[in-house]
Amino acid sequence: MKLEKRKKLFDEIDLYTVTCEELSNGRTNYEVLDAVIKGGGKIIQLRDKKCSKNNFLKMAEKFREITANAGVLLIINDYIDVAVEIDADGVHLGQEDFPISEARALSPDLIIGSSSHNLEEAVEAQNNGADYVNIGPIFQTNTKKHLTAAGVEMIGKIAPHLTIPFTVMGGIKITNINEVLQTGARKIAVVTAITMADDMAMAVRELRAVIRDS
Repeated sequence: MKLEKRKKLFDEIDLYTVTCEELSNGRTNYEVLDAVIKGGGKIIQLRDKKCSKNNFLKMAEKFREITANAGVLLIINDYIDVAVEIDADGVHLGQEDFPISEARALSPDLIIGSSSHNLEEAVEAQNNGADYVNIGPIFQTNTKKHLTAAGVEMIGKIAPHLTIPFTVMGGIKITNINEVLQTGARKIAVVTAITMADDMAMAVRELRAVIRDS
């Protein structure tokens, strides 16, 4: 799939689920993926900091097969080489990961996302050619314990300076999502709001409904 088509599909997403097997109540990343699909989700990021690179590649290959059949965008966290090898739809890069410009050169048809924790990082990622930036953490989160939550105010400080899409992330749940939506954010990235839910597919449906109705 060409980049422009992928970007068009990305523009239409609402809930952006990220996997984290260690925070999934004993369930696998595959079970999370199945719930996202059943809940109508249109994108998932495969993130697993614990497994070996070889096992991650095998998992990514299976994720690619499943997401392709389901019409769900697949973003690979960190590993640009894995994203290229399995023909993922995109790669998400942290501040210490592969440079955006080099990632673009390796695969011009990948959606490239970048984590940002302040205005300077977000604008730099945009200037370097990122297709979207993630703003966070909004609230305190167990997936980014080393970072201080910036609050919903950060969205208002960064968003006006962006000409590319942005996602927001960090401790967002059904109980506080309206605070985020009131800032104008419409692409909401979550981990435990889905992975720790008793009924993950239902959680996907509920969060998507709140976003769409805002």
